Amino acid sequence: MTALAGLTAFSLLQATPANAIANGDDVADGEYSFSVSLSMPEITRGDGSTYASACSAALISDQWIITAGHCFHDGDGNRVDGEPRYQVAATAGQATLSGDDGITVDVVEVVQSEEVDVAIAKLAEPVADIEPLKISESAPAEGDVVRLVGWGSSDATADLSHRPDRMQTGQFTVTGSDDQIVNFTGYLPKRDVSACPYDSGAPFFAESEDGTYELVATEIGGPDCPHAEEEIAARSDVLHDWIKEHVRLP
Repeated sequence: MTALAGLTAFSLLQATPANAIANGDDVADGEYSFSVSLSMPEITRGDGSTYASACSAALISDQWIITAGHCFHDGDGNRVDGEPRYQVAATAGQATLSGDDGITVDVVEVVQSEEVDVAIAKLAEPVADIEPLKISESAPAEGDVVRLVGWGSSDATADLSHRPDRMQTGQFTVTGSDDQIVNFTGYLPKRDVSACPYDSGAPFFAESEDGTYELVATEIGGPDCPHAEEEIAARSDVLHDWIKEHVRLP
C-alpha cells in the first residue's frame, strides 16, 4: 500500500492513505462542483525539511468540507485538531487544477473524528453558488453502486506531477461494511478503477434519478493503484450526528 507523500504509517484508526483515481473518466466542466481539491504547498517535517502535498474533499455546507483525517497532521504525521499546522487551500467549483473559474479559500479550523480517519474543516469564508453535498443518513447496502470523484494521481506514484489536470471519476460497488467502514470495488469504466495518491478524502456518493447526490463515504485507504481489490472508506451515515454538532447542514 502506498502512503500519501510525506506521511508515516497510521494505526487502524488512522488508516494508511490511498492513492488518486486510476483508470477513471474525465469530469466535464460544471459537473460535481462540490468536489474540493486541497493543496498544501509547504509542509514542514519534524527534521525541518519541507514538501508539498494534496488531498481530495467535498463541500458539505457553504463553509465546511469533509475529508480524510490524515490530511491534517503535524511534522511527525500525527493527526491534529484546531488550526492547521500549514497552509491548506481548498478549491471548489472547477473541474481542472489549472482552471480559474472556481473558488479558493484557506482552511482555518479542523475537527477530527475520534472514531475513524475523517475530519471536517472550516473555510475562512463561505463559498457561494455551489450546492453542498448532502450527507446520507442511511447505511450502505451491499451491491449499491456509487460514484467517486477525486484529484489524485493517475498511478501509484505519490508525486504531484502525476496528477492529471482534470478531475477524475469512476463508479464502485459496495462489497461490505461494519459499524464504521464500508468497502468498495471498482465497477465502471473498468473493474480496476481505483483510488490513488492524493485521492484521500475523496467522496463516494449516491446518484439519484432526480439528479441529486448524497455522500455515502469518505475515501481513507486502499492498495496501490490501479487495483481490483477493496477500497476502505468511512461511512457517512454514522458520522451524520457528529457532523451536525459542528456544522449547520443545508
